[in-house]
Amino acid sequence: MKLGHIGIAVRCIEERLKLWRDILGLRVEMIEEVPQQKVRVVMLDVGGVRVELLEPMADDSPIAKFIEKRGEGLHHLSFEVDDIEQEIKELKGKNLRMIDEVPREGAHGSKIAFIHPASTGSVLIELSQKKK
Repeated sequence: MKLGHIGIAVRCIEERLKLWRDILGLRVEMIEEVPQQKVRVVMLDVGGVRVELLEPMADDSPIAKFIEKRGEGLHHLSFEVDDIEQEIKELKGKNLRMIDEVPREGAHGSKIAFIHPASTGSVLIELSQKKK
């Protein structure tokens, strides 16, 4: 398992790119819409770890709800795993509460699942398996 990206909830990607890309000089790897999650994402390279900016595409998206409740900012840490189904099984066996007991589709064709923050000291953790 390794840290893949840090997810940051934003109201407007274009506005936040003024900092991340234009001022800090981070390279945009990709911009993608994920209709299933009602979110638009941009990945920025930071020397092997990525920063993922997440913009809601609808008022009822999880990111919109997060921003409404907590404001813009750190949303989650994402860890890359080789076998997400096995990882979920192992974590459940260690009494961690999962938001997703079955992986769902994430950005760039990945499989993702979230560990409930109640099991992690209020930190939302995403597991991510790259598309094979």
